[in-house]
This record gives sequence, structure tokens and C-alpha cells, in this order.
Amino acid sequence: MSDKRKDYISWDEYFMGVAKLSALRSKDPNTQVGACIVSEDNKILSMGYNGLPRGCSDDEFPWSREGDPLDNKYLYTAHSELNAILNYQGGTLQNAKMYVTLFPCNECAKAIIQAGIKTLVYDCDKYSDTASVIASKRMLNAAGVRYYKYDSTGRTVQIEL
Repeated sequence: MSDKRKDYISWDEYFMGVAKLSALRSKDPNTQVGACIVSEDNKILSMGYNGLPRGCSDDEFPWSREGDPLDNKYLYTAHSELNAILNYQGGTLQNAKMYVTLFPCNECAKAIIQAGIKTLVYDCDKYSDTASVIASKRMLNAAGVRYYKYDSTGRTVQIEL
């Protein structure tokens, strides 16, 4: 007879929690997104958040969304999914699972598919009606990438930092 704890968190809670914690690293004043890639045997392979490429100063590049086209964040930042894929230093991401706090855009869907990631768990799909997300879902479906919404338990965790 086992006396193990019964209130431990599930794998989905754990990895989505890591993605949400990763999002807190983003310097973006408007949108913080995090991603966590895990292997088939539930080992964390990589993490990422939306931000500037390595070597580009967070203080020297723009964070605005509007105004001069050459002076907005969209030309310079990488999305969390792409960062997680590019940050991976191992062999292959074939058959991996990605947890992401916001449903991926079409550009990230391309990278997810090309990397061989087979399952996507997302927390929020607030841009579901945009052309980018509609195209993303079309490609993910065509490529056989399974995706599902994270089923939040409502559990909160407090971490002292």
C-alpha cells in the first residue's frame, strides 16, 4: 500500500506552468508568451519566450506596436515557439510535444511542423479569428500535428523568488 501524495500536479499542469513562467522573462510590454518543448517521456528539451535575438539589446530596439514601420517590435522579435525550437541544442525534436501560452501564428506553425513536433498544447486562443491562426490550424491539421486546449484546473501555485 502506497502513502504517496495525491495532490501532485499533472504533466500538463507542470509543463504549462513552465511555459507560463518562461513568458515572465519577456520584456514585451504588451504580450508575454512562453513555450516549453518536452520529449515523449516527459523530459524538458527546451523553453522560449518572445523577445529579441541573442546579442540584440532589449534597450536599443523598439517595443512599440505602431508608428514607423521600421520602429516597431514586429520586425525584431522572435516568438516563443521559434525561440524554443532554436534554443534546442540536442538532436531532434521529432515526436516532441510543445506547450505554449498562446496559440501559434502561421510562421510558428511552419517551424513546429518542420521541427517534427507532433503535439501542441495551448492555453489561450484569443486570435482564433485572424488569418494567421486560421492558416496555422490549416497547416497543423494537414501535417498531422495534434493540438488541444490546456484544461486549466484553476489550481494556483505560489513561488517565492
